[in-house]
Amino acid sequence: MPNCPQCLKSFSSARRVAAHLAQPKSKCHAWQRERLGLSLHSSSLTVGSTPNSSPSLDGFHDLPACDGFDVVQPVHDAIDTFVPFGDSDFDGEEGIWNPSVAESAALLAELGQGRQIQPFSSAGEVFDTGETFLKRFELDPFSSFRRTNLYYPFSGLNDWEMANFLLRSKMSMAKIDEFLSLGSVRTLPLSFWTAKELRSRIELLPTAPRWNYRIIATSYPTKSPAILYFRDSLECIEALFNHPYYADHMMYTPFRVFTSAERVVREFSEWMSGDVAWRMQSKLPPGATLCGVILSSDKTHITNMCGGKVAHPLLISLANIKMAVRNKASSHAFLLNALMPVVEFIHPVHRICSVLEARLFHECLDIVLQPLKVAARIGRMMSDPAGNLRHCFTPLAAYILSRIQCDPNDVERYFALCKDFRLSGVAEPFWRNWPLSDPANFLTPEPLHHWYRKFWDHDVQWCKNALGAPELDFRYSVLHPIVGMRHFKDGITALKQVTGRAQRDMQRFMVAVIGGAASRDVVIAVRALMDFRYLAQAPRITSIIQDRIKATLAEFHNHKDKITEEGLRRGAESGSALNHWFIPKLELMQSVAPSISELGAPVQWSADTTEHAHIEVIKEPASTTNHQNYDTQICRYLDRVERCRLFETATRLSALGDADDTHDQDLAVEDDGAEDDELNMADDEDAAAILKDIWSSRRSVPDFFGVAEKLRAALPGSIPHPVRTFSSGATALRVNRRPSIKRISIDKAAELFDIPDLRGALADYLSREGPHAQNFHSFGRQRRSPPGAHLPFSDLQVWYKVRLQQKSYHDSSSLEPVFTINACPPNRTWKYGRHDAAILQVDARHEWPASGLTGHTVVDVRLIMCPVSPRGLRLVWDDRLLVYVRRFDIVPQRQADVDLATGLHVLKRATRASGEFLGDVLPLDQIKSYAHLVPRFGEAADNRFTSTNGFHSAQSFWLNRYFDKEFYYALSL
Repeated sequence: MPNCPQCLKSFSSARRVAAHLAQPKSKCHAWQRERLGLSLHSSSLTVGSTPNSSPSLDGFHDLPACDGFDVVQPVHDAIDTFVPFGDSDFDGEEGIWNPSVAESAALLAELGQGRQIQPFSSAGEVFDTGETFLKRFELDPFSSFRRTNLYYPFSGLNDWEMANFLLRSKMSMAKIDEFLSLGSVRTLPLSFWTAKELRSRIELLPTAPRWNYRIIATSYPTKSPAILYFRDSLECIEALFNHPYYADHMMYTPFRVFTSAERVVREFSEWMSGDVAWRMQSKLPPGATLCGVILSSDKTHITNMCGGKVAHPLLISLANIKMAVRNKASSHAFLLNALMPVVEFIHPVHRICSVLEARLFHECLDIVLQPLKVAARIGRMMSDPAGNLRHCFTPLAAYILSRIQCDPNDVERYFALCKDFRLSGVAEPFWRNWPLSDPANFLTPEPLHHWYRKFWDHDVQWCKNALGAPELDFRYSVLHPIVGMRHFKDGITALKQVTGRAQRDMQRFMVAVIGGAASRDVVIAVRALMDFRYLAQAPRITSIIQDRIKATLAEFHNHKDKITEEGLRRGAESGSALNHWFIPKLELMQSVAPSISELGAPVQWSADTTEHAHIEVIKEPASTTNHQNYDTQICRYLDRVERCRLFETATRLSALGDADDTHDQDLAVEDDGAEDDELNMADDEDAAAILKDIWSSRRSVPDFFGVAEKLRAALPGSIPHPVRTFSSGATALRVNRRPSIKRISIDKAAELFDIPDLRGALADYLSREGPHAQNFHSFGRQRRSPPGAHLPFSDLQVWYKVRLQQKSYHDSSSLEPVFTINACPPNRTWKYGRHDAAILQVDARHEWPASGLTGHTVVDVRLIMCPVSPRGLRLVWDDRLLVYVRRFDIVPQRQADVDLATGLHVLKRATRASGEFLGDVLPLDQIKSYAHLVPRFGEAADNRFTSTNGFHSAQSFWLNRYFDKEFYYALSL
């Protein structure tokens, strides 16, 4: 746990260490101030302007407001008036930085023990005390009124909650007026009675970055004016940098991670762990904080009918926020920075219209991003979530464009010359004067459109042509269904409007589906690309895995010729065979492996989050409009919502602080101002809970591990037995509180579930248990008890399913979605019962998932049960949940444990010498993971297969490692 560097007290996070150091009357705060004072006087800033003299951009807002927005006319040459930093001789390679105990502990807690961390020295320093989120709230012009009424301009908490509900309910003004006119509502002591009054009060709340607009002059006529709606990009970055929700998820210093003390193998994860961030930091003055800007822009449809209105949002985020938080849409880490004008140019040549649109887009970006360019050149003093003042620089990258020798205003001739160089015709790209801005760095790999879309456009078509559409569809339709995942009951080839999620779901099964049907080289080529995608999606990638990613792509190229030889690559429209490999998305894959060491894990640059953000910042606001002038109404709606969300955050945190101050005063009377650290930690937890409630998703992933820990700490006799939720290692399991069958005799259960040796298996289990409960059991021993063995109990409780949750392979603090393992008896739908496969631990020396299949085996889960003790008797083992399973054996392949074409294990059901299936009873907590098995269909699938009988009827199976990324990493890394 992080410690205070002065008093060495332990805290649960680095944020709480910072809060502890910020206590104004503590000795630790005085020590920190003294240390910061020395740091300020000893810092050797050799540039012309000190951090405290950063230029203000407030002059951009001096023009009068118009219609609720600021009309902004920025000066294009403003950025050229500042002198850039010269190249620093210090590159950070030899610098030695001694991080504080708290900083080291926070990094190690995030990255895992055993790793070696090399932070960039003299980076991310704190220069003074700045403003926290609440401090800025107190600087609002109406803060004097909030000393007596925290919820001003509303009369109180109830008044504010009603206003907040109405404004965020997506109700139209007419509907709000109708609601407020209800008799029951009229009895409430509200301060507003119409939607117009409500919105006028919202205008008095503290504002987020303010919206502006500007009419862009164009050199060619357009069908409608080009109006740019935007916010100050630097204010957006500052709002993210200062936000309290990201306090525990913010990075301030580039770093390098090695897997061992020898520092041979690098590990790449966050953007800050890559070489680009390291090089950028080396170009900045000592003590500066690097704030990497992330931009995302893509057109999105507002309506598909009524003219098909289109919006072109520009989203902005901060690379310093950890990708696990930044890539969650519910974290609101991407802000809408601008709505780019979408206009139609009037020109007889359609291609020239595209060039003019691209030029307009870059011109607008140049306007919107100008404040960031200024900050990237001279820096800006910004406060982090803990209120520490840092000298921040906001680069995107650096790139010098090679210009064509022609007048850019002569669009036709300029574009004709650009075509020879395959250039777009944009004469002045937006990054041309942005310090440290390089397209080779900021044009990152993008998994959603580059990988998943390529799989649907090409890989699926190759497989369809190899097997035939009917055969491929049939194989997908008879796959064993997984609870919570899509089952393609009608196949995949006839799907329309395929989303990225559907493409992911298809990838889970493709390799196992085509195995044994397509030719060996085709299967290898498809499997190699699948390995490429899965390895490149890992949130942490070592230099060894980076080499494997290169190798998988090389393997594809070594076997791809078979695809063209068999005529599987065909034109989308003509249907004729193609002999070339001109696939841009395939070519882009060449840059993925080199980009990992430069920019960190590619998965953080996926457009999934920004595509989902379009729903929140464009589609939902548009749905509340009158379908006229969408852009202005979208901006107004977002402004109101952000004001409400920020005001709710500030008032709830302030109310918590006021309660703490009252308690502290009472405590001071009793204990002469003694500090209660446990109480402070509880207060921090309350604040974190408030922030999570406002800024994170309400549909969080269940936490079986937390429930299991609470049950484990419960007082004896306070919870029912057997315990329904428990954890073992990296796996937690839960069964329903009420069993599916409350009481059934052993013999009836054996008949119902078709387990002839159930009684003998239970007897063997008890003999292994002995007089004391044993925590671990091996599997596969010879059956010693007879079928009719006597047991000290006669009845069982039975559950039809168990839910299983695992910790992430790469981050033990992250929880994965829940899988359901079924063990249902036969019924009308499932003639042979519904059973799922699982991974069972059979060797206590090997833990899942680190050891993979070593020390584990694949089993068929047939019965989940708990013995019922005879009345008046309590046995030591009657509170343990048990499971009857049947084992699968791995069929050895030529010179390997896996099939060389598919890379999958081949399984068959294990049998005893007598020919009966090899089954046994073991503790339920030895199950470690869900497993998905796919029948080996061969060249042609048996048409008697269905999704309900394939698991029972097939003679051999593929162990499908691609059904889940976490399962893939456990078996492949």
